[in-house]
Amino acid sequence: MTVKQYPFYIKATVILIGLFYLVSILNVLSGILVPFAFAILFAILLNPLYNRLLRFKMPRALAVFCTLLVGIGFMALLGYLLSTQVAQFGQSFPILKTRFTQITDNLEHWISFQFGLSIEKQIIFVKNALDSSQAAIGTILGTVFGTLSLMLIIPIYVFMLLLYKNLILNFLYEVFSEEHSKRVGEVLAQTKSAIQSYIVGLLIEMIIVSGLNSLALFIIGVKYALLLGVIGGIINILPYIGGFVSILLPVLIATVTKEGYSAQLAIVLSYLFIQFIDSNIIFPRFVSIKVQINALISLIAVFLGNAIWGVAGMFLILPMVAVLKIIFDRIDDLKPWGKLLGDEVPVFHMGQVWGRRGRRKKTVLKTELPLKEAFE
Repeated sequence: MTVKQYPFYIKATVILIGLFYLVSILNVLSGILVPFAFAILFAILLNPLYNRLLRFKMPRALAVFCTLLVGIGFMALLGYLLSTQVAQFGQSFPILKTRFTQITDNLEHWISFQFGLSIEKQIIFVKNALDSSQAAIGTILGTVFGTLSLMLIIPIYVFMLLLYKNLILNFLYEVFSEEHSKRVGEVLAQTKSAIQSYIVGLLIEMIIVSGLNSLALFIIGVKYALLLGVIGGIINILPYIGGFVSILLPVLIATVTKEGYSAQLAIVLSYLFIQFIDSNIIFPRFVSIKVQINALISLIAVFLGNAIWGVAGMFLILPMVAVLKIIFDRIDDLKPWGKLLGDEVPVFHMGQVWGRRGRRKKTVLKTELPLKEAFE
Protein backbone atom coordinates (compact mmCIF):
# COMPACT_ATOMS: atom_id res chain seq x y z
CA MET A 1 0.00 0.00 0.00
CA THR A 2 1.45 3.31 -1.09
CA VAL A 3 1.31 6.27 1.25
CA LYS A 4 0.23 9.52 -0.38
CA GLN A 5 2.81 12.27 -0.10
CA TYR A 6 1.43 15.77 0.45
CA PRO A 7 3.26 18.96 -0.60
CA PHE A 8 5.27 20.82 1.99
CA TYR A 9 2.91 23.82 2.13
CA ILE A 10 -0.01 21.54 3.05
CA LYS A 11 1.98 19.81 5.77
CA ALA A 12 3.21 23.15 7.14
CA THR A 13 -0.32 24.57 7.17
CA VAL A 14 -1.70 21.56 9.02
CA ILE A 15 1.13 21.72 11.58
CA LEU A 16 0.59 25.45 12.20
CA ILE A 17 -3.16 24.98 12.62
CA GLY A 18 -2.52 22.11 15.02
CA LEU A 19 -0.08 24.20 17.05
CA PHE A 20 -2.57 27.06 17.18
CA TYR A 21 -5.32 24.86 18.59
CA LEU A 22 -2.88 23.17 20.98
CA VAL A 23 -1.77 26.53 22.41
CA SER A 24 -5.41 27.65 22.63
CA ILE A 25 -6.38 24.52 24.55
CA LEU A 26 -3.42 24.91 26.92
CA ASN A 27 -4.42 28.52 27.54
CA VAL A 28 -8.10 27.73 28.14
CA LEU A 29 -7.32 24.83 30.48
CA SER A 30 -4.59 26.69 32.39
CA GLY A 31 -6.60 26.57 35.62
CA ILE A 32 -6.45 22.76 35.55
CA LEU A 33 -3.13 22.11 33.82
CA VAL A 34 -0.91 24.55 35.76
CA PRO A 35 -1.46 23.03 39.24
CA PHE A 36 -1.30 19.54 37.72
CA ALA A 37 2.04 20.36 36.05
CA PHE A 38 3.43 21.66 39.35
CA ALA A 39 2.14 18.53 41.07
CA ILE A 40 4.04 16.36 38.55
CA LEU A 41 7.26 18.26 39.29
CA PHE A 42 6.82 17.92 43.06
CA ALA A 43 5.84 14.24 42.77
CA ILE A 44 9.00 13.49 40.77
CA LEU A 45 11.08 15.47 43.27
CA LEU A 46 9.59 13.58 46.25
CA ASN A 47 9.71 10.19 44.53
CA PRO A 48 13.15 9.14 45.97
CA LEU A 49 11.87 9.68 49.51
CA TYR A 50 8.71 7.75 48.69
CA ASN A 51 10.73 4.81 47.31
CA ARG A 52 12.97 4.83 50.39
CA LEU A 53 9.94 4.59 52.70
CA LEU A 54 8.59 1.68 50.66
CA ARG A 55 11.84 -0.22 51.24
CA PHE A 56 11.05 -0.17 54.98
CA LYS A 57 7.91 -2.24 54.26
CA MET A 58 5.69 0.75 54.93
CA PRO A 59 2.15 0.57 53.46
CA ARG A 60 1.88 2.43 50.19
CA ALA A 61 -0.76 4.93 51.33
CA LEU A 62 1.13 5.67 54.55
CA ALA A 63 4.40 6.13 52.63
CA VAL A 64 2.69 8.61 50.31
CA PHE A 65 1.21 10.47 53.28
CA CYS A 66 4.56 10.71 55.08
CA THR A 67 6.31 11.84 51.90
CA LEU A 68 3.71 14.52 51.33
CA LEU A 69 3.93 15.58 54.97
CA VAL A 70 7.69 16.11 54.65
CA GLY A 71 7.19 18.23 51.54
CA ILE A 72 4.49 20.35 53.17
CA GLY A 73 6.61 20.72 56.30
CA PHE A 74 9.54 22.05 54.28
CA MET A 75 7.32 24.58 52.50
CA ALA A 76 5.73 25.60 55.83
CA LEU A 77 9.17 26.16 57.37
CA LEU A 78 10.19 28.34 54.44
CA GLY A 79 6.93 30.26 54.70
CA TYR A 80 7.42 30.78 58.44
CA LEU A 81 10.92 32.18 57.97
CA LEU A 82 9.67 34.59 55.33
CA SER A 83 6.64 35.60 57.40
CA THR A 84 8.82 36.62 60.35
CA GLN A 85 10.79 38.94 58.10
CA VAL A 86 7.60 40.30 56.56
CA ALA A 87 6.25 40.99 60.07
CA GLN A 88 9.32 43.09 60.88
CA PHE A 89 8.86 44.91 57.60
CA GLY A 90 5.21 45.59 58.48
CA GLN A 91 6.15 47.20 61.80
CA SER A 92 8.20 49.83 59.98
CA PHE A 93 5.58 50.40 57.27
CA PRO A 94 4.22 53.71 58.77
CA ILE A 95 7.74 55.19 58.84
CA LEU A 96 8.37 54.01 55.29
CA LYS A 97 5.04 55.49 54.18
CA THR A 98 5.92 58.89 55.67
CA ARG A 99 9.35 58.87 54.06
CA PHE A 100 7.88 57.83 50.70
CA THR A 101 5.37 60.71 50.91
CA GLN A 102 8.20 63.17 51.52
CA ILE A 103 10.13 61.86 48.52
CA THR A 104 7.01 62.08 46.36
CA ASP A 105 6.39 65.70 47.41
CA ASN A 106 9.98 66.63 46.63
CA LEU A 107 9.70 64.96 43.23
CA GLU A 108 6.49 66.85 42.44
CA HIS A 109 8.09 70.20 43.30
CA TRP A 110 11.18 69.33 41.23
CA ILE A 111 9.05 68.45 38.19
CA SER A 112 7.03 71.64 38.67
CA PHE A 113 10.20 73.74 38.83
CA GLN A 114 12.04 72.05 35.96
CA PHE A 115 9.18 71.52 33.47
CA GLY A 116 6.60 74.08 34.56
CA LEU A 117 3.98 71.40 35.19
CA SER A 118 1.82 72.32 38.16
CA ILE A 119 1.34 69.90 41.03
CA GLU A 120 -2.42 69.80 40.37
CA LYS A 121 -1.84 68.67 36.78
CA GLN A 122 0.62 66.03 38.00
CA ILE A 123 -1.97 64.68 40.45
CA ILE A 124 -4.60 64.58 37.70
CA PHE A 125 -2.16 62.78 35.38
CA VAL A 126 -1.32 60.17 38.04
CA LYS A 127 -5.02 59.74 38.90
CA ASN A 128 -5.92 59.16 35.26
CA ALA A 129 -3.08 56.66 34.90
CA LEU A 130 -4.28 54.77 37.98
CA ASP A 131 -7.88 54.78 36.75
CA SER A 132 -6.84 53.40 33.37
CA SER A 133 -4.78 50.66 35.02
CA GLN A 134 -7.46 49.53 37.47
CA ALA A 135 -8.65 46.85 35.09
CA ALA A 136 -5.11 45.53 34.62
CA ILE A 137 -4.48 45.60 38.38
CA GLY A 138 -7.75 43.77 38.98
CA THR A 139 -6.78 41.12 36.45
CA ILE A 140 -3.38 40.66 38.08
CA LEU A 141 -4.89 40.40 41.56
CA GLY A 142 -7.49 37.95 40.30
CA THR A 143 -4.76 35.82 38.76
CA VAL A 144 -2.72 35.90 41.98
CA PHE A 145 -5.63 34.91 44.22
CA GLY A 146 -6.76 32.31 41.70
CA THR A 147 -3.29 30.81 41.70
CA LEU A 148 -3.20 30.77 45.50
CA SER A 149 -6.54 28.99 45.63
CA LEU A 150 -5.40 26.43 43.07
CA MET A 151 -2.23 25.83 45.10
CA LEU A 152 -4.42 24.06 47.65
CA ILE A 153 -5.18 21.28 45.18
CA ILE A 154 -1.52 20.58 44.36
CA PRO A 155 -0.94 18.38 47.47
CA ILE A 156 -3.98 16.31 46.47
CA TYR A 157 -2.57 15.86 42.97
CA VAL A 158 0.84 14.90 44.41
CA PHE A 159 -0.77 12.35 46.72
CA MET A 160 -2.70 10.74 43.85
CA LEU A 161 0.28 10.74 41.48
CA LEU A 162 2.50 8.94 43.99
CA LEU A 163 -0.25 6.54 45.04
CA TYR A 164 -1.06 5.54 41.45
CA LYS A 165 2.50 5.77 40.15
CA ASN A 166 2.68 2.11 39.10
CA LEU A 167 -0.68 2.36 37.32
CA ILE A 168 0.49 5.39 35.33
CA LEU A 169 3.83 3.79 34.44
CA ASN A 170 2.14 0.58 33.30
CA PHE A 171 -0.17 2.64 31.10
CA LEU A 172 2.78 4.43 29.49
CA TYR A 173 4.47 1.10 28.75
CA GLU A 174 1.33 -0.60 27.44
CA VAL A 175 0.19 2.26 25.21
CA PHE A 176 3.27 1.68 23.06
CA SER A 177 4.16 -1.56 21.32
CA GLU A 178 6.50 -4.00 23.06
CA GLU A 179 9.34 -3.30 20.65
CA HIS A 180 9.47 0.30 21.87
CA SER A 181 9.42 -0.57 25.58
CA LYS A 182 13.17 -0.03 25.91
CA ARG A 183 12.94 3.48 24.45
CA VAL A 184 9.95 4.27 26.67
CA GLY A 185 11.97 3.18 29.71
CA GLU A 186 14.91 5.35 28.67
CA VAL A 187 12.64 8.36 28.12
CA LEU A 188 10.97 7.93 31.51
CA ALA A 189 14.28 7.46 33.32
CA GLN A 190 15.92 10.48 31.70
CA THR A 191 12.77 12.58 32.19
CA LYS A 192 12.77 11.80 35.90
CA SER A 193 16.50 12.54 36.18
CA ALA A 194 16.25 15.80 34.20
CA ILE A 195 13.30 17.15 36.21
CA GLN A 196 14.82 16.16 39.56
CA SER A 197 18.17 17.72 38.70
CA TYR A 198 16.45 20.83 37.32
CA ILE A 199 14.40 21.46 40.48
CA VAL A 200 17.29 20.64 42.83
CA GLY A 201 19.55 22.87 40.76
CA LEU A 202 17.06 25.73 40.98
CA LEU A 203 16.82 25.31 44.75
CA ILE A 204 20.61 25.38 45.09
CA GLU A 205 20.77 28.44 42.83
CA MET A 206 18.03 30.16 44.86
CA ILE A 207 19.85 29.52 48.15
CA ILE A 208 23.22 30.75 46.85
CA VAL A 209 21.77 33.85 45.16
CA SER A 210 19.65 34.66 48.23
CA GLY A 211 22.75 34.45 50.43
CA LEU A 212 24.79 36.66 48.10
CA ASN A 213 21.96 39.20 47.81
CA SER A 214 21.47 39.36 51.58
CA LEU A 215 25.23 39.70 52.20
CA ALA A 216 25.53 42.52 49.66
CA LEU A 217 22.54 44.40 51.10
CA PHE A 218 23.85 43.92 54.64
CA ILE A 219 27.26 45.35 53.70
CA ILE A 220 25.61 48.32 51.94
CA GLY A 221 23.48 48.90 55.03
CA VAL A 222 20.01 48.40 53.55
CA LYS A 223 17.25 47.53 56.01
CA TYR A 224 15.54 44.15 55.78
CA ALA A 225 18.57 42.74 53.97
CA LEU A 226 17.62 39.11 54.64
CA LEU A 227 14.02 39.51 53.45
CA LEU A 228 14.97 41.45 50.33
CA GLY A 229 17.78 39.02 49.55
CA VAL A 230 15.50 35.98 49.81
CA ILE A 231 12.79 37.65 47.72
CA GLY A 232 15.42 38.45 45.10
CA GLY A 233 16.63 34.85 45.14
CA ILE A 234 13.08 33.57 44.63
CA ILE A 235 12.35 36.01 41.80
CA ASN A 236 15.69 35.06 40.24
CA ILE A 237 14.23 31.61 39.51
CA LEU A 238 12.41 33.20 36.58
CA PRO A 239 14.90 32.72 33.74
CA TYR A 240 16.68 35.74 32.27
CA ILE A 241 14.29 38.44 33.56
CA GLY A 242 14.02 37.53 37.25
CA GLY A 243 17.49 38.82 38.07
CA PHE A 244 16.73 42.30 36.76
CA VAL A 245 13.27 42.49 38.34
CA SER A 246 14.76 41.56 41.73
CA ILE A 247 16.81 44.80 41.70
CA LEU A 248 13.74 47.06 41.85
CA LEU A 249 12.53 46.28 45.40
CA PRO A 250 15.85 46.86 47.27
CA VAL A 251 16.45 50.04 45.24
CA LEU A 252 12.99 51.27 46.26
CA ILE A 253 13.60 50.43 49.94
CA ALA A 254 17.00 52.14 49.85
CA THR A 255 15.43 55.24 48.28
CA VAL A 256 12.87 55.42 51.07
CA THR A 257 15.17 54.63 54.00
CA LYS A 258 18.48 56.27 53.04
CA GLU A 259 19.63 59.72 51.97
CA GLY A 260 21.32 60.31 48.65
CA TYR A 261 21.77 57.85 45.80
CA SER A 262 25.02 56.09 46.64
CA ALA A 263 23.20 53.12 48.19
CA GLN A 264 21.04 52.67 45.10
CA LEU A 265 24.09 52.71 42.85
CA ALA A 266 25.86 50.21 45.11
CA ILE A 267 22.80 47.91 45.02
CA VAL A 268 22.62 47.99 41.23
CA LEU A 269 26.35 47.28 40.84
CA SER A 270 26.25 44.50 43.46
CA TYR A 271 23.23 42.81 41.91
CA LEU A 272 24.73 43.03 38.42
CA PHE A 273 27.91 41.41 39.74
CA ILE A 274 25.84 38.67 41.42
CA GLN A 275 23.95 38.15 38.16
CA PHE A 276 27.28 37.80 36.35
CA ILE A 277 28.37 35.12 38.83
CA ASP A 278 24.99 33.42 38.59
CA SER A 279 24.92 33.39 34.78
CA ASN A 280 28.51 32.20 34.32
CA ILE A 281 29.14 29.96 37.34
CA ILE A 282 26.07 29.06 39.42
CA PHE A 283 23.45 28.48 36.72
CA PRO A 284 25.68 26.52 34.30
CA ARG A 285 27.06 24.43 37.18
CA PHE A 286 23.81 23.44 38.86
CA VAL A 287 21.00 23.98 36.34
CA SER A 288 21.90 24.56 32.69
CA ILE A 289 24.18 21.54 32.11
CA LYS A 290 21.59 19.11 33.48
CA VAL A 291 18.72 20.50 31.41
CA GLN A 292 20.84 20.76 28.22
CA ILE A 293 18.79 23.45 26.50
CA ASN A 294 20.64 26.21 24.66
CA ALA A 295 20.15 29.85 25.61
CA LEU A 296 18.29 30.87 22.43
CA ILE A 297 15.63 28.18 22.80
CA SER A 298 15.40 28.86 26.55
CA LEU A 299 14.73 32.55 25.99
CA ILE A 300 12.07 31.89 23.33
CA ALA A 301 10.50 29.21 25.53
CA VAL A 302 10.31 31.59 28.51
CA PHE A 303 8.36 34.16 26.48
CA LEU A 304 6.08 31.45 25.09
CA GLY A 305 5.47 30.10 28.58
CA ASN A 306 4.55 33.59 29.78
CA ALA A 307 2.17 34.04 26.85
CA ILE A 308 0.39 30.74 27.56
CA TRP A 309 0.41 30.38 31.36
CA GLY A 310 1.84 33.64 32.70
CA VAL A 311 4.51 33.58 35.41
CA ALA A 312 3.83 29.91 36.14
CA GLY A 313 4.47 29.10 32.49
CA MET A 314 7.87 30.81 32.61
CA PHE A 315 8.90 28.36 35.31
CA LEU A 316 7.26 25.25 33.86
CA ILE A 317 8.27 25.66 30.24
CA LEU A 318 11.96 24.73 30.58
CA PRO A 319 11.43 21.25 32.08
CA MET A 320 8.76 20.67 29.43
CA VAL A 321 11.22 21.59 26.67
CA ALA A 322 13.82 19.32 28.31
CA VAL A 323 11.33 16.42 28.17
CA LEU A 324 10.64 17.18 24.51
CA LYS A 325 14.36 17.06 23.77
CA ILE A 326 14.63 13.67 25.46
CA ILE A 327 11.79 12.37 23.30
CA PHE A 328 13.11 13.94 20.10
CA ASP A 329 16.55 12.40 20.61
CA ARG A 330 15.00 8.91 20.47
CA ILE A 331 12.85 9.33 17.36
CA ASP A 332 14.80 9.22 14.11
CA ASP A 333 12.63 11.74 12.25
CA LEU A 334 12.79 14.20 15.16
CA LYS A 335 16.50 13.98 16.01
CA PRO A 336 17.34 17.23 14.14
CA TRP A 337 14.83 19.04 16.37
CA GLY A 338 16.44 17.49 19.43
CA LYS A 339 19.83 18.79 18.30
CA LEU A 340 18.32 22.24 17.72
CA LEU A 341 17.07 22.33 21.31
CA GLY A 342 20.39 21.12 22.76
CA ASP A 343 23.40 23.16 23.82
CA GLU A 344 26.00 21.22 21.79
CA VAL A 345 27.19 23.45 18.94
CA PRO A 346 28.64 21.34 16.10
CA VAL A 347 32.15 22.07 14.87
CA PHE A 348 31.29 20.91 11.35
CA HIS A 349 28.48 21.86 8.98
CA MET A 350 26.82 19.45 6.53
CA GLY A 351 24.95 20.70 3.48
CA GLN A 352 25.39 23.25 0.74
CA VAL A 353 28.32 25.64 0.85
CA TRP A 354 28.00 29.14 -0.57
CA GLY A 355 30.56 31.76 -1.44
CA ARG A 356 30.91 35.16 0.18
CA ARG A 357 29.14 36.94 -2.68
CA GLY A 358 26.17 34.55 -2.59
CA ARG A 359 27.61 32.47 -5.46
CA ARG A 360 27.17 28.74 -5.04
CA LYS A 361 30.55 27.04 -4.71
CA LYS A 362 29.70 23.35 -4.47
CA THR A 363 27.31 20.85 -2.94
CA VAL A 364 28.49 18.62 -0.13
CA LEU A 365 26.72 15.30 0.38
CA LYS A 366 27.50 13.11 3.40
CA THR A 367 30.71 15.03 4.05
CA GLU A 368 31.74 17.39 6.80
CA LEU A 369 33.48 20.73 6.47
CA PRO A 370 34.60 23.10 9.22
CA LEU A 371 32.14 25.92 9.88
CA LYS A 372 34.72 28.58 9.09
CA GLU A 373 35.10 27.15 5.57
CA ALA A 374 31.34 27.14 5.06
CA PHE A 375 31.20 30.91 5.47
CA GLU A 376 34.24 31.82 3.39
